[in-house]
Amino acid sequence: MEMPVVVVPNWNGKDSLRDCLVSLRAQSLQAHVIVVDNGSADGSVALVEKNYPDVELVKHADNKGYAGGVNPGFRRAIETGADYVAAFNNDAAADKDWLKHLAGYLDKHPKAGIAACKVLSADGKRIDSTGDQYSVWGLPYPRGRGETDIDKYDSKTEIFGASGAASLYRVSMLSEIGLLDEDFFAYYEDVDLSFRAQLASWKVAYVPAAVVYHHIGATSRTIKGFAVYQTMKNQPLLLFKNVPRRYLWRVGWRFTLAHTLFFLRAISRGQGWPALKGDLKGTYLLFKKSGERRRIQRSRKVPDEYIWSIMTHDLPPNARTLHKLRAGWWRLWGKKA
Repeated sequence: MEMPVVVVPNWNGKDSLRDCLVSLRAQSLQAHVIVVDNGSADGSVALVEKNYPDVELVKHADNKGYAGGVNPGFRRAIETGADYVAAFNNDAAADKDWLKHLAGYLDKHPKAGIAACKVLSADGKRIDSTGDQYSVWGLPYPRGRGETDIDKYDSKTEIFGASGAASLYRVSMLSEIGLLDEDFFAYYEDVDLSFRAQLASWKVAYVPAAVVYHHIGATSRTIKGFAVYQTMKNQPLLLFKNVPRRYLWRVGWRFTLAHTLFFLRAISRGQGWPALKGDLKGTYLLFKKSGERRRIQRSRKVPDEYIWSIMTHDLPPNARTLHKLRAGWWRLWGKKA
Protein backbone atom coordinates (compact mmCIF):
# COMPACT_ATOMS: atom_id res chain seq x y z
CA MET A 1 0.00 0.00 0.00
CA GLU A 2 1.27 3.46 -0.91
CA MET A 3 1.78 5.81 2.02
CA PRO A 4 -1.49 7.67 2.70
CA VAL A 5 -1.59 11.43 2.24
CA VAL A 6 -2.93 13.89 4.82
CA VAL A 7 -3.90 17.36 3.56
CA VAL A 8 -4.02 20.30 5.97
CA PRO A 9 -5.58 23.50 4.61
CA ASN A 10 -4.30 26.55 6.48
CA TRP A 11 -5.20 30.23 6.65
CA ASN A 12 -3.56 32.24 9.41
CA GLY A 13 -3.60 29.22 11.68
CA LYS A 14 -0.07 29.42 13.06
CA ASP A 15 -1.18 29.23 16.70
CA SER A 16 -2.83 25.82 16.24
CA LEU A 17 -0.86 24.48 13.26
CA ARG A 18 2.08 23.37 15.39
CA ASP A 19 -0.03 21.00 17.53
CA CYS A 20 -1.75 19.73 14.40
CA LEU A 21 1.52 18.81 12.67
CA VAL A 22 3.04 17.32 15.82
CA SER A 23 0.06 14.97 16.11
CA LEU A 24 0.34 13.95 12.46
CA ARG A 25 4.06 13.35 12.74
CA ALA A 26 3.38 11.03 15.72
CA GLN A 27 0.91 8.77 13.85
CA SER A 28 1.49 5.04 14.19
CA LEU A 29 0.73 4.77 10.46
CA GLN A 30 3.06 7.23 8.79
CA ALA A 31 1.67 9.54 6.13
CA HIS A 32 2.90 12.10 3.66
CA VAL A 33 1.62 15.43 5.02
CA ILE A 34 0.79 18.34 2.72
CA VAL A 35 0.02 21.81 4.09
CA VAL A 36 -1.83 24.01 1.62
CA ASP A 37 -1.47 27.61 2.76
CA ASN A 38 -4.18 30.02 1.63
CA GLY A 39 -2.16 33.25 1.64
CA SER A 40 -1.50 33.42 5.39
CA ALA A 41 0.05 36.57 6.80
CA ASP A 42 0.78 35.30 10.32
CA GLY A 43 4.04 33.42 9.78
CA SER A 44 2.45 30.03 9.12
CA VAL A 45 4.58 29.42 6.05
CA ALA A 46 7.80 30.24 7.87
CA LEU A 47 6.78 27.92 10.72
CA VAL A 48 6.36 24.99 8.35
CA GLU A 49 9.49 25.73 6.34
CA LYS A 50 11.67 26.06 9.43
CA ASN A 51 10.36 23.27 11.64
CA TYR A 52 8.75 20.69 9.33
CA PRO A 53 11.03 20.03 6.35
CA ASP A 54 9.31 16.67 5.83
CA VAL A 55 5.99 18.42 5.17
CA GLU A 56 5.16 19.30 1.56
CA LEU A 57 4.07 22.94 1.38
CA VAL A 58 1.75 24.35 -1.28
CA LYS A 59 1.48 28.13 -1.20
CA HIS A 60 -1.46 30.11 -2.54
CA ALA A 61 -1.31 33.87 -2.97
CA ASP A 62 -4.83 34.31 -1.61
CA ASN A 63 -7.48 32.49 0.41
CA LYS A 64 -9.15 29.79 -1.67
CA GLY A 65 -11.27 28.50 1.20
CA TYR A 66 -11.46 25.03 2.65
CA ALA A 67 -12.28 23.29 -0.63
CA GLY A 68 -9.57 25.18 -2.54
CA GLY A 69 -7.16 24.43 0.27
CA VAL A 70 -7.78 20.68 0.23
CA ASN A 71 -8.12 19.91 -3.48
CA PRO A 72 -4.43 20.47 -4.36
CA GLY A 73 -3.57 17.76 -1.84
CA PHE A 74 -6.27 15.48 -3.22
CA ARG A 75 -4.85 15.95 -6.72
CA ARG A 76 -1.37 15.22 -5.43
CA ALA A 77 -2.60 11.96 -3.90
CA ILE A 78 -4.15 10.96 -7.21
CA GLU A 79 -0.95 11.82 -9.10
CA THR A 80 1.28 9.83 -6.76
CA GLY A 81 -0.94 6.74 -6.76
CA ALA A 82 -1.81 6.83 -3.07
CA ASP A 83 -4.66 4.59 -1.98
CA TYR A 84 -6.04 6.99 0.61
CA VAL A 85 -5.99 10.71 1.33
CA ALA A 86 -7.27 12.50 4.42
CA ALA A 87 -8.49 16.04 4.91
CA PHE A 88 -7.47 17.41 8.29
CA ASN A 89 -8.24 20.76 9.89
CA ASN A 90 -5.34 22.93 11.01
CA ASP A 91 -7.06 23.47 14.38
CA ALA A 92 -7.29 19.74 15.13
CA ALA A 93 -4.96 17.21 16.73
CA ALA A 94 -5.17 13.47 16.19
CA ASP A 95 -4.78 10.52 18.54
CA LYS A 96 -1.69 8.54 17.52
CA ASP A 97 -3.73 5.67 16.01
CA TRP A 98 -6.27 7.89 14.23
CA LEU A 99 -5.00 7.21 10.70
CA LYS A 100 -4.29 3.53 11.34
CA HIS A 101 -7.89 2.87 12.36
CA LEU A 102 -9.37 4.69 9.37
CA ALA A 103 -7.04 3.10 6.81
CA GLY A 104 -7.58 -0.31 8.41
CA TYR A 105 -11.32 0.03 7.95
CA LEU A 106 -11.05 0.99 4.29
CA ASP A 107 -8.62 -1.88 3.72
CA LYS A 108 -11.23 -4.35 4.94
CA HIS A 109 -14.28 -2.74 3.31
CA PRO A 110 -13.72 -2.13 -0.41
CA LYS A 111 -17.21 -0.69 -0.91
CA ALA A 112 -16.51 2.07 1.62
CA GLY A 113 -15.26 5.26 0.00
CA ILE A 114 -14.97 7.44 3.11
CA ALA A 115 -14.12 6.71 6.75
CA ALA A 116 -15.10 9.24 9.41
CA CYS A 117 -13.79 9.42 12.97
CA LYS A 118 -14.97 10.56 16.38
CA VAL A 119 -14.24 14.27 16.61
CA LEU A 120 -14.22 15.69 20.14
CA SER A 121 -13.83 19.22 21.45
CA ALA A 122 -10.27 20.27 22.21
CA ASP A 123 -10.72 19.45 25.92
CA GLY A 124 -12.23 16.04 25.11
CA LYS A 125 -15.39 16.76 27.09
CA ARG A 126 -17.91 17.21 24.28
CA ILE A 127 -18.64 15.67 20.91
CA ASP A 128 -18.04 17.79 17.83
CA SER A 129 -19.03 15.16 15.27
CA THR A 130 -19.50 11.44 14.81
CA GLY A 131 -20.27 11.88 11.14
CA ASP A 132 -22.73 14.05 9.23
CA GLN A 133 -26.43 13.45 8.71
CA TYR A 134 -28.82 14.97 6.15
CA SER A 135 -32.40 15.70 7.12
CA VAL A 136 -35.50 15.53 4.92
CA TRP A 137 -35.70 19.24 5.81
CA GLY A 138 -32.70 19.76 3.55
CA LEU A 139 -30.49 20.55 6.53
CA PRO A 140 -27.18 18.80 7.19
CA TYR A 141 -25.96 18.48 10.74
CA PRO A 142 -23.11 16.86 12.71
CA ARG A 143 -24.25 13.76 14.58
CA GLY A 144 -23.89 14.13 18.33
CA ARG A 145 -22.60 17.71 18.39
CA GLY A 146 -22.55 19.22 21.85
CA GLU A 147 -23.34 15.98 23.66
CA THR A 148 -21.22 15.19 26.72
CA ASP A 149 -21.57 11.40 26.69
CA ILE A 150 -18.48 10.84 24.56
CA ASP A 151 -18.87 7.06 24.76
CA LYS A 152 -22.39 7.07 23.35
CA TYR A 153 -21.31 6.61 19.73
CA ASP A 154 -18.86 3.74 20.12
CA SER A 155 -20.13 1.34 17.46
CA LYS A 156 -18.91 1.16 13.89
CA THR A 157 -21.76 2.04 11.56
CA GLU A 158 -22.55 3.36 8.13
CA ILE A 159 -23.54 7.02 8.15
CA PHE A 160 -24.68 9.60 5.62
CA GLY A 161 -21.52 11.70 5.48
CA ALA A 162 -18.11 12.45 6.93
CA SER A 163 -16.87 15.65 8.52
CA GLY A 164 -14.14 17.47 6.64
CA ALA A 165 -12.41 18.13 9.93
CA ALA A 166 -10.67 14.75 9.83
CA SER A 167 -11.81 12.03 7.43
CA LEU A 168 -10.10 9.56 5.11
CA TYR A 169 -11.08 9.21 1.45
CA ARG A 170 -10.42 6.41 -1.02
CA VAL A 171 -8.48 7.93 -3.91
CA SER A 172 -10.16 5.72 -6.52
CA MET A 173 -13.53 7.09 -5.35
CA LEU A 174 -12.34 10.69 -5.74
CA SER A 175 -11.10 9.89 -9.24
CA GLU A 176 -14.59 8.65 -10.06
CA ILE A 177 -16.87 11.26 -8.47
CA GLY A 178 -14.63 14.33 -8.39
CA LEU A 179 -13.10 16.45 -5.66
CA LEU A 180 -14.54 19.04 -3.29
CA ASP A 181 -16.71 21.65 -5.01
CA GLU A 182 -14.75 24.90 -4.73
CA ASP A 183 -17.87 27.02 -5.29
CA PHE A 184 -18.82 26.11 -1.71
CA PHE A 185 -15.56 27.75 -0.50
CA ALA A 186 -16.30 26.69 3.08
CA TYR A 187 -19.14 24.86 4.89
CA TYR A 188 -21.01 21.82 3.57
CA GLU A 189 -18.53 20.96 0.82
CA ASP A 190 -17.75 17.83 2.84
CA VAL A 191 -21.45 16.89 2.97
CA ASP A 192 -21.72 17.53 -0.77
CA LEU A 193 -18.81 15.16 -1.42
CA SER A 194 -20.38 12.50 0.82
CA PHE A 195 -23.75 12.96 -0.91
CA ARG A 196 -22.13 12.43 -4.32
CA ALA A 197 -20.35 9.37 -2.95
CA GLN A 198 -23.66 7.90 -1.76
CA LEU A 199 -25.30 8.58 -5.13
CA ALA A 200 -22.41 6.73 -6.79
CA SER A 201 -22.95 3.71 -4.49
CA TRP A 202 -19.95 4.30 -2.21
CA LYS A 203 -20.53 3.77 1.51
CA VAL A 204 -19.52 6.19 4.26
CA ALA A 205 -18.47 4.62 7.57
CA TYR A 206 -17.96 5.85 11.11
CA VAL A 207 -14.94 4.38 12.91
CA PRO A 208 -15.15 5.36 16.61
CA ALA A 209 -11.69 4.09 17.57
CA ALA A 210 -10.21 6.88 15.44
CA VAL A 211 -10.27 10.02 17.59
CA VAL A 212 -9.45 13.65 16.89
CA TYR A 213 -9.60 16.75 19.10
CA HIS A 214 -10.88 19.90 17.43
CA HIS A 215 -10.98 23.61 18.32
CA ILE A 216 -14.46 24.06 16.89
CA GLY A 217 -14.82 27.04 14.56
CA ALA A 218 -11.45 28.52 15.49
CA THR A 219 -10.88 29.92 12.01
CA SER A 220 -14.39 30.95 10.93
CA ARG A 221 -15.08 32.91 14.13
CA THR A 222 -12.39 35.42 13.19
CA ILE A 223 -14.45 36.75 10.24
CA LYS A 224 -17.66 38.62 11.06
CA GLY A 225 -20.68 37.32 9.18
CA PHE A 226 -18.67 34.54 7.50
CA ALA A 227 -20.71 31.63 8.84
CA VAL A 228 -24.03 33.29 7.99
CA TYR A 229 -22.94 34.14 4.45
CA GLN A 230 -21.59 30.65 3.72
CA THR A 231 -24.59 28.91 5.26
CA MET A 232 -27.13 30.92 3.29
CA LYS A 233 -25.14 30.42 0.10
CA ASN A 234 -24.33 26.74 0.39
CA GLN A 235 -27.37 25.02 1.88
CA PRO A 236 -29.56 25.56 -1.22
CA LEU A 237 -26.66 24.49 -3.43
CA LEU A 238 -26.22 21.25 -1.51
CA LEU A 239 -29.89 20.39 -1.91
CA PHE A 240 -30.13 21.39 -5.57
CA LYS A 241 -27.12 19.40 -6.72
CA ASN A 242 -27.86 16.16 -4.95
CA VAL A 243 -31.44 15.47 -3.91
CA PRO A 244 -33.12 13.20 -6.51
CA ARG A 245 -35.94 14.83 -8.48
CA ARG A 246 -38.49 12.45 -6.98
CA TYR A 247 -37.93 14.02 -3.56
CA LEU A 248 -37.12 17.62 -4.50
CA TRP A 249 -40.59 18.90 -3.61
CA ARG A 250 -40.84 16.91 -0.36
CA VAL A 251 -37.51 18.23 0.83
CA GLY A 252 -37.81 21.62 -0.88
CA TRP A 253 -40.91 22.97 0.85
CA ARG A 254 -39.51 22.12 4.26
CA PHE A 255 -36.17 23.63 3.38
CA THR A 256 -37.78 26.85 2.10
CA LEU A 257 -39.50 27.31 5.45
CA ALA A 258 -36.31 26.62 7.40
CA HIS A 259 -34.16 28.81 5.16
CA THR A 260 -36.61 31.71 5.48
CA LEU A 261 -36.51 31.42 9.27
CA PHE A 262 -32.70 31.39 9.20
CA PHE A 263 -32.77 34.57 7.12
CA LEU A 264 -35.13 36.31 9.54
CA ARG A 265 -33.03 35.23 12.50
CA ALA A 266 -29.93 36.65 10.82
CA ILE A 267 -31.71 39.99 10.41
CA SER A 268 -32.72 39.99 14.08
CA ARG A 269 -29.07 39.48 15.01
CA GLY A 270 -27.81 42.32 12.85
CA GLN A 271 -26.46 39.99 10.15
CA GLY A 272 -29.04 40.65 7.48
CA TRP A 273 -26.50 41.90 4.93
CA PRO A 274 -24.27 38.78 5.02
CA ALA A 275 -27.43 36.65 4.81
CA LEU A 276 -28.73 38.58 1.80
CA LYS A 277 -25.37 38.42 0.03
CA GLY A 278 -25.24 34.70 0.68
CA ASP A 279 -28.72 34.20 -0.76
CA LEU A 280 -27.93 36.25 -3.85
CA LYS A 281 -24.69 34.38 -4.49
CA GLY A 282 -26.44 31.08 -3.87
CA THR A 283 -29.14 31.95 -6.41
CA TYR A 284 -26.47 32.67 -9.01
CA LEU A 285 -24.78 29.35 -8.26
CA LEU A 286 -28.04 27.44 -8.69
CA PHE A 287 -28.13 28.55 -12.31
CA LYS A 288 -24.43 27.83 -12.74
CA LYS A 289 -24.80 24.30 -11.36
CA SER A 290 -27.78 23.16 -13.43
CA GLY A 291 -25.58 21.17 -15.81
CA GLU A 292 -23.65 19.66 -12.93
CA ARG A 293 -26.88 18.54 -11.29
CA ARG A 294 -27.93 16.77 -14.48
CA ARG A 295 -24.58 14.99 -14.68
CA ILE A 296 -24.69 13.89 -11.03
CA GLN A 297 -28.24 12.59 -11.24
CA ARG A 298 -27.77 10.79 -14.55
CA SER A 299 -24.68 8.99 -13.32
CA ARG A 300 -26.06 7.88 -9.95
CA LYS A 301 -25.93 4.14 -9.28
CA VAL A 302 -28.42 3.77 -6.43
CA PRO A 303 -32.22 3.98 -6.50
CA ASP A 304 -33.95 7.10 -5.22
CA GLU A 305 -35.45 5.07 -2.38
CA TYR A 306 -32.00 4.30 -1.00
CA ILE A 307 -31.12 7.99 -0.69
CA TRP A 308 -34.46 8.65 1.00
CA SER A 309 -33.82 5.80 3.43
CA ILE A 310 -30.48 7.17 4.65
CA MET A 311 -31.79 10.67 5.31
CA THR A 312 -32.93 11.64 8.79
CA HIS A 313 -36.73 11.78 8.80
CA ASP A 314 -36.98 14.49 11.40
CA LEU A 315 -35.68 17.95 12.14
CA PRO A 316 -31.99 18.18 13.07
CA PRO A 317 -31.58 18.12 16.87
CA ASN A 318 -29.94 21.56 16.80
CA ALA A 319 -32.81 23.24 14.89
CA ARG A 320 -34.32 24.53 18.14
CA THR A 321 -36.51 27.27 16.65
CA LEU A 322 -38.05 24.87 14.17
CA HIS A 323 -38.67 22.33 16.94
CA LYS A 324 -40.50 25.00 18.96
CA LEU A 325 -42.57 26.11 15.97
CA ARG A 326 -43.53 22.55 15.13
CA ALA A 327 -44.51 21.84 18.72
CA GLY A 328 -46.66 24.99 18.76
CA TRP A 329 -48.30 23.99 15.48
CA TRP A 330 -49.25 20.58 16.78
CA ARG A 331 -50.63 22.06 19.98
CA LEU A 332 -52.75 24.39 17.89
CA TRP A 333 -53.84 21.53 15.66
CA GLY A 334 -54.78 19.51 18.71
CA LYS A 335 -57.05 22.28 19.94
CA LYS A 336 -58.76 22.50 16.56
CA ALA A 337 -59.18 18.77 16.44
